[in-house]
Amino acid sequence: MCSVLYNLGHCSVKLVIAGYSAGHVFVFQCFFLLIQLTVYLGKRDFVDHLDHVDPVDGVLLIDPEYLKDRKVFVTLTCAFRYGREDLDVLGLSFRKDLYISTFQAYPPLPEERKPYSRLQERLLKKLGQHAYPFYFTIPQNLPCSVTLQPGPEDTGKACGVDFEIRAFCAKSVEEKIHKRNSVRLVIRKVQYAPETPGPQPTAETTRSFLMSDRSLHLEASLDKELYYHGEPISVNVHVTNNSTKTVKRVKISVRQYADICLFSTAQYKCPVAQVEADDQVSPSSTFCKVYTLTPTLSNNREKRGLALDGKLKHEDTNLRSPGHNLCVPSLPYTLFTRYLIYLS
Repeated sequence: MCSVLYNLGHCSVKLVIAGYSAGHVFVFQCFFLLIQLTVYLGKRDFVDHLDHVDPVDGVLLIDPEYLKDRKVFVTLTCAFRYGREDLDVLGLSFRKDLYISTFQAYPPLPEERKPYSRLQERLLKKLGQHAYPFYFTIPQNLPCSVTLQPGPEDTGKACGVDFEIRAFCAKSVEEKIHKRNSVRLVIRKVQYAPETPGPQPTAETTRSFLMSDRSLHLEASLDKELYYHGEPISVNVHVTNNSTKTVKRVKISVRQYADICLFSTAQYKCPVAQVEADDQVSPSSTFCKVYTLTPTLSNNREKRGLALDGKLKHEDTNLRSPGHNLCVPSLPYTLFTRYLIYLS
């Protein structure tokens, strides 16, 4: 369980995010102690399976005496922050909402009623008559969660794309939302990695030297195309040295490239793993060896601007998976991440 204390005027309200086990299902709950409004979710990571996205199904526990004549709404918001939070001054905000969906949880609307999921059935049975379900479907064209790693001196929310569930009490959905009447829970949209094996990656090059008709041939290959977070990458290096030069050192690095178009195009590159060996290749000889690299976030904590998968509070994350492409309508912004292996 983790808790954050907020000072609201003369009263202190404590936001609590906790988890408990309902049968064999671990349930996340988020609630205000002074406000009888609790949100229950079975998970916080929702997978994009390429042809569909996991539905967001949860349950809301309400205290009718607190509500009086007000309603309870739940919103799902996907937002893009493209500037530090401490720069939001004079009404200028470096944040844009990409998608907002609203669901009226109380009183429930007949036209929004759907079949209960297994988790909702168990929670409704456990929580009693004042529990109400809610549903959301994340559109497939929305980007996955991403965070640009801030520097040690940066404060506030980091740049990137995040998803948020918010429940609030109001007489209408257009009414201004107050912190004392709402509760928020950040979730993530993550990418599905297909298990279909692809072609074995390979690359080769030939280096010629001035005043010499002999060349140096270099070839590198990987054992597979897809790697999971924390999995070592094996690079098979084959050198054919027909030149009169001696190769004195072999250096291999994995670099993350983030192409960001925000009013102007820029490319950020950052090495995330590197190995350097004093392996020599004499003239008119060949050399073959397998090198192993393991890109991990734990070895790149201090690198500002590194693209990461979306980060949840008090939880760790990973280096951003390649292939995410984000194009924001009505905003000149594009983000594409890829990884390249360099051999020298």
